[in-house]
Amino acid sequence: MEVNGIAHIQLSVNRFDECVAFYDELMPYLGLRVVHRAENFVYFVGGRTGYAISRAGPQYAREAHDAMRPGLHHYCFRARSREDVDALYPFLQRIGATIVRAPEEGPWAPGYYSLSFLDPEGIRLEVNHVPGKGVFAKGASYDPAPDYPVTGGRRSDQDS
Repeated sequence: MEVNGIAHIQLSVNRFDECVAFYDELMPYLGLRVVHRAENFVYFVGGRTGYAISRAGPQYAREAHDAMRPGLHHYCFRARSREDVDALYPFLQRIGATIVRAPEEGPWAPGYYSLSFLDPEGIRLEVNHVPGKGVFAKGASYDPAPDYPVTGGRRSDQDS
């Protein structure tokens, strides 16, 4: 068997209403549209990707997302071009996203170009573009970038 991508991601959030408002702006920009909306759940689909937001259980209301705890650190959408990554940046600023890292080249694969930001829950998202075959190109390899700053926090200045 060889998987054909990730079918969907579902996030449980405490700040449900704020997150839904945020994703209601972001997802259509990325080409995803709402296919289901309920009181405690919203599901977006597009680009061979499903993305769901659900309300976390009330027993977790006081817990903030921390990327360095066990569980989700961040996730990354793949863009079709560097220009797409660049165009997303001012859009994110307009909708008030907390920017973790403005568009820049990264060491992980040849031509890796990305930006990252936080949703209202403090969950980190990334959008990247890697040209060609990336780490599968002849002579290329994955660079784990051990000296690259990694953030688990909620503020934009923690990566610099």
